[in-house]
Amino acid sequence: MKYRPEIDGLRALAVIPVILFHAGFDLFSGGFVGVDVFFVISGYLITTIIIDDIEKDRFSIANFYERRARRLLPALFVVMLVCIPFALMWMLPSQMRDFSESLIAVSLFASNILFAGDSGYFAAAAEKKPLLHTWSLAVEEQYYLLFPIFLVLLWRFGKNKVFWIIAILAAISLLLSEWGWRNNPMDNFYLAPTRAWELFAGSIAAFAAQKNGIQKNNPLAILGLLAIIGAIFAYGETTPFPSLYALAPVLGTVLLVLYAGEETWAAKLLSSRLFVGTGLISYSAYLWHQPLFAFARIRLVQQPSEALLLTLSAASLGLAYLSWRFVEHPFRRRSVLERKTVFLLSLGGMLTFLSFGILGYITNGFLTLTTTQQYQDVLATAAPSPKRKMCHTGGVQYSSYNESCEYFSDNVRVAVMGDSHTVELSYALAEELRAKDIGIKHLSFSSCAPSYNIAPDATHLPDIATLEHCHSWTRQAIDAIINDERIDTVILSYRLAFYLYGSHEEAYPAITDNRNEVTRKIVWAALLDMTKDLEQAGKKPLFVMQSPELPREIGYLIPKEKHATTAGVPLQWWKNRTAYVYQNLDELKAVTEVFDPAEVFCDEVTCYVTGDNKAFYFDDNHLSVEGARRIAQEIILQYFPR
Repeated sequence: MKYRPEIDGLRALAVIPVILFHAGFDLFSGGFVGVDVFFVISGYLITTIIIDDIEKDRFSIANFYERRARRLLPALFVVMLVCIPFALMWMLPSQMRDFSESLIAVSLFASNILFAGDSGYFAAAAEKKPLLHTWSLAVEEQYYLLFPIFLVLLWRFGKNKVFWIIAILAAISLLLSEWGWRNNPMDNFYLAPTRAWELFAGSIAAFAAQKNGIQKNNPLAILGLLAIIGAIFAYGETTPFPSLYALAPVLGTVLLVLYAGEETWAAKLLSSRLFVGTGLISYSAYLWHQPLFAFARIRLVQQPSEALLLTLSAASLGLAYLSWRFVEHPFRRRSVLERKTVFLLSLGGMLTFLSFGILGYITNGFLTLTTTQQYQDVLATAAPSPKRKMCHTGGVQYSSYNESCEYFSDNVRVAVMGDSHTVELSYALAEELRAKDIGIKHLSFSSCAPSYNIAPDATHLPDIATLEHCHSWTRQAIDAIINDERIDTVILSYRLAFYLYGSHEEAYPAITDNRNEVTRKIVWAALLDMTKDLEQAGKKPLFVMQSPELPREIGYLIPKEKHATTAGVPLQWWKNRTAYVYQNLDELKAVTEVFDPAEVFCDEVTCYVTGDNKAFYFDDNHLSVEGARRIAQEIILQYFPR
């Protein structure tokens, strides 16, 4: 196969936006499409190599897998190995357990499957996963494992039929991705069936290039370049992906592959020394950048500065050169390692990381090796509700009112409703009310702002993710509560600070204001309407304000001494953070009783996160069952007298 320097240049165009996107630079909001460019390139190169070998009657599965192992595994293993000591030093046990699980998944070429069931690609939690980016390697590895076998088995039917079978499969995969972003966005983003069409687009390009050669067409090559660049700057977190939107970077790459022949403007640009040099180290650069960013975000209390992230971006390129020069390059030479050695080292590396990952997973992130008994005792109380997975709902296919949980008495009189901040409160209240033979109805929807009585065309609030399903769930839940004769008391609770001002994690101790006054008024009006309608229907509403947030996750704040209390945030910071609530509290108190958890967790100056050897939270904003129990006890004393 003839070397095409513009393909290496195209790799540079793919990897740099990915790095800057993961660094968090808003200008490169669509930088994630670089992965799609990589998919097309891989499909094109692999298919070209296989077709050439098949037609010359020299194709060997063993030889193919050997070349893939030489290309992918050495640098990947080095990055995984380097990550381990930093993970042991800086990660919380829960993070270390997740990291260990990712080592297992990477070793089995299945990290995309793992992350599909985890936090979203654009979520803040994803930024602290050092191996998150290996999901795309897993997709390619699955393609490498299956596609050669598929091609060899079908080749007997003729090249033309193979081409059309691939084209049909690509079309099916594209349609599946268009369905998937609407119905199962996590699986759609990560899993191979909805990404296969991008690799197949490269395969189709390979068939076309073999038949017609690489054409010299300046307009089409420039169009391809502009399609990729346009997606990099125009797309963002809210762009459905993959979907028909992915056609821009995918078809743009296909146009460059087929029409950026020598002497075209696009080929000259992509064949320049800077582009080619960056493209040569692009695989290692892709491997290094995410661990650097993730560990910086784990280590620092505040969000890393743009200057630091830019420095780390440059560092990923420096490390990429070193691993390309001293790891990738030597392992590709057959004179250095023979096939048998390559396979043995690959198997040995996979088994080593697999074993370490299993050990880390079953020991809860090496908990007993890296922490004291005191830490372990307090950490054990930083636990969510045992009913969280079973009883908390969200998304498109949310649980109905009749499907929601009820516990721990058949005498259900209390409904606890809100977002994820009501889960532990529901459980703790149910435990405390059991002695009074009062059961509760648990109604919680993930990341669901108050959205009651909001017009359907206003459900996409400014600066807040689409609330369509949250809105319909809220409407149905309130109507059902009103019609449920058993319910006489409704406890409402939401993470209002987030809905009114945005996330605090990246800004603390600064006060976040990522919303606007219109958003705040809409959310607040919805909350007031909800409580008014409940009261007019004869229900007794009680609004439980949000508990003070933490400067960082609870695992970092657990004290070393027994019975010590740990300071979280200053009370004044919390009042400033939720200023809109406190400024409008009288308006809320006019329609409902209001309970403020700050009265439980804070003194005149400080809000606390641990006490009496107990942790009040299980992350940086959700109460643990222990913390919720303290709130529940006060609520019962004040609102459920004997």
